[in-house]
Amino acid sequence: MKFNQAGPAIRLLFLNMSLILWLGIWLTGFDTVHWVLYIPTAFISFAAITGICPGLIISNMIFKKKD
Repeated sequence: MKFNQAGPAIRLLFLNMSLILWLGIWLTGFDTVHWVLYIPTAFISFAAITGICPGLIISNMIFKKKD
């Protein structure tokens, strides 16, 4: 399977989004926040670090391009 790497602008967007989510989790309290909120935060952080977006991979698998 071929992974398309995100460009620097998208990676910076992912980084900003993940930092805002982590800040919200921290301000609310790590023991108060529901565990489901950690899933998109972890995915976005992973995408910012590696450039590989799991959400984009899943959506490409669901909606395959018709050539």
